[in-house]
Amino acid sequence: MNELRRLPSVDRLLHTPQAELWINEYGRPLTLNAIRTALEQIRQDFKPDQPHIREEDLFRLVETNLTRWTQLTLQPVINATGVILHTNLGRAPLSQSALRSIQACASGYSTLEYELTTGKRGKREIHAQSILTRLTGAEDALVVNNNAAAVLLALSALAHSKPVIISRTQLIEIGGGFRVPDVMKQSGAKLIEIGTTNRVHLSDYEIALQNYPGALVLHAHHSNFRLIGFASEPDLADIVNLAHRYQTIAIDDLGSGALLDTALFGLEHEPTVQESLQAGCDLVCFSGDKLLGGPQAGILVGKTELLAKIKKHPLARAVRADKLCLAALAATLLHYLKDEALTEIPIWRMISQTQEEIRRRALDWQARLGFGEVISGHSTVGGGSLPEETLPTNLLALTVPKAERFLARLREGTPAIIARIENDRIVLDPRTVLLKQEEELLSRLQELLDLYN
Repeated sequence: MNELRRLPSVDRLLHTPQAELWINEYGRPLTLNAIRTALEQIRQDFKPDQPHIREEDLFRLVETNLTRWTQLTLQPVINATGVILHTNLGRAPLSQSALRSIQACASGYSTLEYELTTGKRGKREIHAQSILTRLTGAEDALVVNNNAAAVLLALSALAHSKPVIISRTQLIEIGGGFRVPDVMKQSGAKLIEIGTTNRVHLSDYEIALQNYPGALVLHAHHSNFRLIGFASEPDLADIVNLAHRYQTIAIDDLGSGALLDTALFGLEHEPTVQESLQAGCDLVCFSGDKLLGGPQAGILVGKTELLAKIKKHPLARAVRADKLCLAALAATLLHYLKDEALTEIPIWRMISQTQEEIRRRALDWQARLGFGEVISGHSTVGGGSLPEETLPTNLLALTVPKAERFLARLREGTPAIIARIENDRIVLDPRTVLLKQEEELLSRLQELLDLYN
C-alpha cells in the first residue's frame, strides 16, 4: 500500500506541463476525468509484488484514455474490395458538386424553409422536387430520410386500416433485418398475400381485388434476391392496369433508384424509376444512396393528389430529410439533368470503367510497389442491387505470409484500407479506389510490404 500512497494527487498532475498540453487539446473537464480514471485504474490493478509505479506509465495511461474517448468511430476508409455500393462502407460516395453543396449549406445559414422572393416561410420539399419531376416525368415528389421511411409513410398515409395486396414472391428481407411485411404492418395496413413463394399470376391479383374492394396494390422490387427456375410474375404494367380497372392505387417500391439503364454497361437490366412511372404506377418509392449515387434518402414520386396526402401526414415530419441530405441530393440529381452522371457521379464512373482502364491502374500499382501480380477478377455492384451480377476487372494480388494478419494491419492504418483475400492472396480492386486515395493506398502498402520483406 505504501507504493499507492506515493501516487501523485490529481491536483499535482493537473499542474504538470503534460497536463497543460492535454488541457489545450482536450479541455480541462475531459483531462481531469482522464487523470482520475487513470489513477483509479492503477489502484484497481495494483499488486503487492508490482514494481515501482512510474509517472510516465501514469501519463501514458491518461493519454490512452483521452485518445480513445475522443476518437471518432465514423471514419473514412479506402474501399479496395471491388464492391461498388458497399452497404457496410456507406454505399455511394458523393460527387464533388454534392460535397460543395453540403459545405455551402452547412457552414452557414440557408434557404431551407425560407422564400427569398416573399421574405416568408417556405417549404423544404421544393429543393429537390422540381429536378425530380423534370427527370422522371412525375407530377410531384417528396424526399424523406430513407426508402424504408418512404414506404412506411406512403402506406401510413394512404392505406392505414386498409387491405394492401402484395405477392408472396416479394415478401423479402434485405440487409439489417428489414422486412417488407413488417413495414407494411407497422403502417397499419392489412397485409393480403397472394400467389405462392415462386409464382404469382395476374388472376391472383384480380381475385384479391374482387375479394377486397378498395385494396391498394403494392409491388416490391426483389433487390438482392432473385427468382429463378420454375418462377414467374406478371409484368408491372399489367398489374397497374388491373389495379386501375378496379379504381385503386398501385405503388411500386423500387428500392435501388436507378435512373440509368445498367444493361448499357454489361449488367442485367435494373428497373428504372422512369419505367415504373411509364408503366402507370401512381406512386414510386426508391433510395437516394444506391444506384442513384447520392446521399441516404427515400424518394417518393407520383400523382399530385397522393403526394399531397402523404405530405400532410404527421409521420412526414418525423422522417423528413435534413438540409445536408437535400443539398447533396439536389446536386446529384443535377448531374443526371445535365447528362453528366457517368463522369461526375463516382458510382457511375466505377460502373462505366472499362477493364482495360482498370488494368492500367493495377499495372501502375504493381510497378510502383515493385511487387504483386495483376490478375483477372470480378467487381460487384452491391447495395442490394443486381444480385449475382459482376463486372470484369483486374486485381493487384499480393502473396504475403499470414494474409489474414496483413489484412488486419491494412485496417489499422489511417485511413483504413479494406481489401479481401482470394486464394490465400490479398487482392485489391482499383475500380472502387478513388483516384485521390491512390497515394495513401500505395504508401501504406509499401510500408507494410517493407515490414514483411
